[in-house]
Amino acid sequence: MYHKNEAALTPPMGWNSYDYYNTSVTEAEVIANAEYMASNLREYGWEYIVIDIQWSDPNAGTKDEQYINFSHFTIDEFSRQTPAINRFPSAKDGAGFKPLSDFIHSLGLKFGIHIMRGIPRIAAHLHTKIKGSTHTADEIANPYSISKWNPDMYGVDCSKEGAQEYYNSIFELYASWGVDFVKVDDICNTNMYPDNPYSAEKEIEMIHHAIALCGRPMVLSLSPGPALIEKAWHLETYANMWRITDDFWDSYPLLLDMFKRCEIWQGHSKPGCWPDCDMLPIGYIGKGFHHERMTNFTKDEQMTMMTLWCLFRSPLMLGCELTKLDDFTLSLLTNKDVIGLTKHSKRAHQIARNEKSAVWMCKDTLNDDFYCAMFNFTNEPLSVSIGFNELGISGPLAAKNLWTGEVYPDISWAFSTVIAPHGTALFSLSF
Repeated sequence: MYHKNEAALTPPMGWNSYDYYNTSVTEAEVIANAEYMASNLREYGWEYIVIDIQWSDPNAGTKDEQYINFSHFTIDEFSRQTPAINRFPSAKDGAGFKPLSDFIHSLGLKFGIHIMRGIPRIAAHLHTKIKGSTHTADEIANPYSISKWNPDMYGVDCSKEGAQEYYNSIFELYASWGVDFVKVDDICNTNMYPDNPYSAEKEIEMIHHAIALCGRPMVLSLSPGPALIEKAWHLETYANMWRITDDFWDSYPLLLDMFKRCEIWQGHSKPGCWPDCDMLPIGYIGKGFHHERMTNFTKDEQMTMMTLWCLFRSPLMLGCELTKLDDFTLSLLTNKDVIGLTKHSKRAHQIARNEKSAVWMCKDTLNDDFYCAMFNFTNEPLSVSIGFNELGISGPLAAKNLWTGEVYPDISWAFSTVIAPHGTALFSLSF
């Protein structure tokens, strides 16, 4: 048995199919994105390939509705979802995701999947078996605990015999497939269903224990948010990642709101424990939602997002179609100085924030350097200044803008810079 922190010593970085493909991604599309990542992004720390929701539904993406009521997605004899073979042909003959996982591992990458909390409703209706138990799916299902936005699953009644065995069995299956990352949905905000008699906290604990028993390290990511700060201890104890927001899309008000969320969660990042700002909606997104587009974020807004996510040490998950990356987006994802903040920084915290601007800073773990990020929230260029006394340091020192490469060799007590609308300036500070 291993400790959960072994799976995510630094914030996970990778690609997730949702923002571009919605529910409809296929094996060929996953492979194309994995091959691009291996060739162009792996050396910068990007390594996870994650298949998001509805991979067991053969009809996903064929109708107008996002989630098909009572869709007969594929399950095995033990009530466990298996990949839809029409979309993932290598899963035939009971192979599951192992052939695809093996291929992704051969590229030097890691493989992940999405699941909803609970047990398939179709399994409960068919009274299918649970591996390791004499009980059946209907006997552990809670029919009063159904997601408000996806009808596929019943919650698991954690008080029933067979409940833990069910979770043990699905993670045993995932371990046999070579899964490295599991995103569990409809579970992060434990107050989401206050009127339903199920405990999301207990299901999180059961999933945690199942992963610990399966014999394979896996990152446990919880969605959707917002996670509750008063549940921080529980989340840090039983999960590796937890969403601090609902679904994040390419809207500047949502980006602006993330500064408040990061302020609430500052100080809670550590090896194995990462408050999650959600996916990065940059590049081409939206095809599976019938609205394929280049991100609505301006270039400056994209730099602001990348700066905040990296300095805060959020997990970094791309939602775009990687094979369509343009040069600018690629430059964001391959800036080693900025990406490096996720690997070797600590104590990120907000220094100041008002309606016009914000300042954050953190410490480098490799040397005595600091990092300072300044943000402009206004629609006009803005001069932002910060004194060393406000940062708790003393000069003189040298500063480098990590986005532009510009160097300021000798700054005595303060520095200022003009920042583009909705933009950022990110500096390393060396004594």
